[in-house]
Amino acid sequence: MTSAACKKELQSFLEEKKHRELKVVIMPDFFLDRLINIGWDDKEFSGLVSKVVERKGGSIDGIPQTDLRGGNAINTASALASLEAKVTPIVCTNEYGLQQVKHYLKNTPIDLSRVKIFDKASITTALEFTTQKGKTNVMLRDLGALADFSPANLKESDYKLFEEADYTCLFNWAGTLKNGTLLARAVFGRVKLKGQGKTYYDTADPTPNREGIVELMEKVLKTNQVDILSLNENEAVTYATTLDPSLEEKKQQLSFADLAMEAARVLAKRLSARIDLHTTDFSATLNKKTEVKVPTFRVKVLRATGAGDAWNAGNILGDKNELSDKCRLMLANAVSACYLSDVDGMHPTKGKLLGFLKNF
Repeated sequence: MTSAACKKELQSFLEEKKHRELKVVIMPDFFLDRLINIGWDDKEFSGLVSKVVERKGGSIDGIPQTDLRGGNAINTASALASLEAKVTPIVCTNEYGLQQVKHYLKNTPIDLSRVKIFDKASITTALEFTTQKGKTNVMLRDLGALADFSPANLKESDYKLFEEADYTCLFNWAGTLKNGTLLARAVFGRVKLKGQGKTYYDTADPTPNREGIVELMEKVLKTNQVDILSLNENEAVTYATTLDPSLEEKKQQLSFADLAMEAARVLAKRLSARIDLHTTDFSATLNKKTEVKVPTFRVKVLRATGAGDAWNAGNILGDKNELSDKCRLMLANAVSACYLSDVDGMHPTKGKLLGFLKNF
């Protein structure tokens, strides 16, 4: 199928008044986020900070800052709700965090009855730098309650939701610092034992818990508990290198995007999960028999944070409605592009996606 034909098929899909009902349970992170838009690259900014420190402190004015919802789970929940999915997040935060969740999601029909209340919220300060290749972010995190979140915090009624959901999604493995692998085994294990839906895993950057990667690989990723494994470039390379150390030699020979594709091929060959790779330049879906790759939309990127979460929402919607691989990836790319280029950082509705595709 050509890109033009795929685009036409997507437009027809979005014009339909009824799509398949989509029930999604999403876990486990919500962050109080502050986004700081640095107008310089890292070296320029470092020099400015050093000068302030040398004069015993002071201000750097004119730095745009925004408080917003954060966390892979809540951001994906928001994006899915905008696409008319029925979403239940099971996330952890404190009382103040719960009020912020309600504020950020006040115009969506998301069920917040399963939010878990702890003493301390998770907080991130995201520094967005300007580089020659676009925006990139550095996230300074205080994990709060997320670090201790475990299956012990789940009720039997939560597990019933896993059984009834079309998709049970887990995010931010490294953030669930102490029990991330245990949580994945408990949640996905219940789905596979008694559920009828699919399991969807986006671990986010695993390197903060590098020492636990081998256990995660052996006890979760190498098993049949994961149906869809969603990855960016860094995540794909990190996991694939544990399976095929020869990838280390290719780091000097290939671009990062090409290296990520090679890594995705290693993972698709060795794991039972479908591998869904999203990068700045393209997205791809791979299994042991097939490989499909679709370029991303070129838009004016206004933020670097949350692109993968928006992409996951489009990917899940396309998967539920059994779109072809190429159309599913194009839909996910469009959801991400709409979000990244939206002045207000809003996740797109189906109507907005339709207009985006018609005008692009």
